[in-house]
Amino acid sequence: MSSRAYSYLNLVLCILFWASIPVASKKILAELNNLQMLFYSTVFSALALGALVAGQGKGASLFRYSLREYAHMGWLGFLGAFLYYVLLYGAFARTSAAEGFVLAYTWPILVSLLAAPLLGQKLSALRLIAIAISFGGVVMIVTRGRMLAFQTENLAGNLLALCGALVFALFSILGRRADYDLTIAAFFYFCSALVCAGATIFIVGQLPLPSLSVWGWILYNGLLVNGVSYLFWFRALEHGDTFAVSNLLYLTPALSLPLVRLFLNEPVQASAVSGLILIVFGILLQSWPKLAEASRSRAPDV
Repeated sequence: MSSRAYSYLNLVLCILFWASIPVASKKILAELNNLQMLFYSTVFSALALGALVAGQGKGASLFRYSLREYAHMGWLGFLGAFLYYVLLYGAFARTSAAEGFVLAYTWPILVSLLAAPLLGQKLSALRLIAIAISFGGVVMIVTRGRMLAFQTENLAGNLLALCGALVFALFSILGRRADYDLTIAAFFYFCSALVCAGATIFIVGQLPLPSLSVWGWILYNGLLVNGVSYLFWFRALEHGDTFAVSNLLYLTPALSLPLVRLFLNEPVQASAVSGLILIVFGILLQSWPKLAEASRSRAPDV
């Protein structure tokens, strides 16, 4: 198998797991709240990622970083593995699985908006148009197609999903300049999330024991969706074209829609599909210059 084919095989496996996030979340949230779900899942995620670190022979590398770097990884873990999932699972508890997941995937557009003040990057006319198109998709979903009347349903859930997207965009920007081993960083992120979730549960919440069927979904979500899937993601990045792999990841919310229909029997609103098309089109539009450049670089010399 070629390196490129191996990359895409791992990417497909990763997308399949991540597309099932709405299904697993809804199944677990039938008995637990978002904090309880996050705590249980993160226990298994940390164990799975710790096993990956050990299996790759990177145990000694866990101790090579400075206190400042550990603090930075802890902060990134708070954002990307704790706060993001608190908001995302909270959204799933209040809105439909399809709407919540599609809205959460607006984070690439928010990266463009945040990159201007945080990284000093200029917003080109093309990016502004792309942002406007994706924002139209957001409005389409939030209003369920009644854009002129601007009537909203499940406003609280939709806002939580959008806030989650904002947090993940911030996590992505702050993590760009970090030069950490990817597997070790992911392990520390979920360890940080486990500490935060455990402390929050201890202070303000309760921790009931779920039923056996929900335990199965917790194990699936913790070990595979937020655990082993990262191994597939890192392999896809390592053996393939990073830009192409990253853009194909936007297939995830599209694949989630039939899974939601199949496993949850939730109706998928036409507005969610239309909004998703607008959001993904906007994301790809802002990436067009890089896509064109990558295409030219792969073209054979004449």
